[in-house]
Amino acid sequence: MQWETVIGLEVHVQLDTRSKIFSGASTAFGAAPNSQACGVDIALPGVLPVLNRRAVEMAVLFGLAVGARITRRSVFARKNYFYPDLPKGYQISQFELPIVDGGSLAIETPEGGKVVRLVRAHLEEDAGKSLHEDFHGLTGIDLNRAGTPLLEVVSEPDMRGSAEAVAYARTLHTLTRYLDICDGNMQEGSFRCDANVSLHRPGTPLGTRCEIKNLNSFRFLERAIEFEVKRQREILEDGGTIRQETRLYDPDRDETRPMRSKEDAHDYRYFPDPDLPPLVVTEDEIATLSAVLPELPDAKRARYVSAWGLSHYDAGILTAERELAAYYEAVVAAGAEPKAGANWVMGDLAAALNRAGLAIDASRIPPAALAGLLKRIGDGTLSTKLAKEVFDTMWNEGGGADAVIEARGLRQITDSGQIESIVDGILAANPAQVAEYRAGKEKVFGFFVGQAMKATGGRANPAQLNALLKSRLKG
Repeated sequence: MQWETVIGLEVHVQLDTRSKIFSGASTAFGAAPNSQACGVDIALPGVLPVLNRRAVEMAVLFGLAVGARITRRSVFARKNYFYPDLPKGYQISQFELPIVDGGSLAIETPEGGKVVRLVRAHLEEDAGKSLHEDFHGLTGIDLNRAGTPLLEVVSEPDMRGSAEAVAYARTLHTLTRYLDICDGNMQEGSFRCDANVSLHRPGTPLGTRCEIKNLNSFRFLERAIEFEVKRQREILEDGGTIRQETRLYDPDRDETRPMRSKEDAHDYRYFPDPDLPPLVVTEDEIATLSAVLPELPDAKRARYVSAWGLSHYDAGILTAERELAAYYEAVVAAGAEPKAGANWVMGDLAAALNRAGLAIDASRIPPAALAGLLKRIGDGTLSTKLAKEVFDTMWNEGGGADAVIEARGLRQITDSGQIESIVDGILAANPAQVAEYRAGKEKVFGFFVGQAMKATGGRANPAQLNALLKSRLKG
């Protein structure tokens, strides 16, 4: 009997507010250590926390987007534990009454669609950061992150492998970017995953879980889970037992290693924070936020398929990033045919961006300019080959398609008389090849096409040229 893998994820989404969740200190990344930690963040005596309204609004937007119940009266609690980068000795979080209750995310896996249920999403503050480098064996503490607002999204243990876990994490990442509540920068710690992994035999109770902390890339998430599954399976098949613990993933060694024994809720001695009143969200506030929800990725994909005739695959690629979808829609809005626009955005434009190391919102060709190029393909001014040449010029030198076409003389030759004259001259100059073709060597046809394209500088209309050559070569 096979082992079944069971995975639940806890994802810390850093909310993209300008100030911290309980103070007015800046959340900007990259400042000098401890330059953005105020009295509230470092727990000076007598200071009091004040809740950031924007962080609450972002949490509600997320709850609405995942179909969860928004808790009208939620409570903040103190989660007590000692760690060097936690100056208060406790973290302000939510325990029994989180602001977001339930909900779900639909994901696409190699085996098809699946719905992952959510347990909750709650607001909390981040801790500081321990720095272990360049301190001559000592550890430095940077409290700039202390108090940064987090939304911790907790899933049910509904995933059954690393591929499903990564699909879920990517879907959640995309959603938070669409909602504009998180910048999604995993390298800077804005989106971090903790994976709870266990094994059991199908039909038996769930196994003992181990938590892998602070996975800050989808690749690390996948590899950490795969290593942990292998580790637990080997222990169980050797007759051993799994100890509940928290583990860290070492990407250099591609392994997880123990960090500490896994705590349960009672170990943190949660109790309501006496300095913060209950958080009350009104019906009017929920209605106001519902009205400003953007079109979400699932709805956008469905619209691309139904209204613009794209495949589910193409629609999935184009909606994977909010900025990419915005660029593509701007191309279509500027007059491009939707399918042609999709092909060029996912093809030549994506390749150019990758070569230059640029994001879509830094494209050297604006959406309207790309749409102008596609119009010239559609009206026969450019062949696909010429269009690629024009695209390269637009990318490297700027300018619109029409200006490049005129400046470089790249307009496609569609005059049938001109093409006939060129074809007749080529056939007359190459009687041996004509005889070979008429004797059954059809591969020679490519020779004639090449000669004609050479004679026209690649500007002959390919369809007209091919049709005319075939007609003439029949004799």
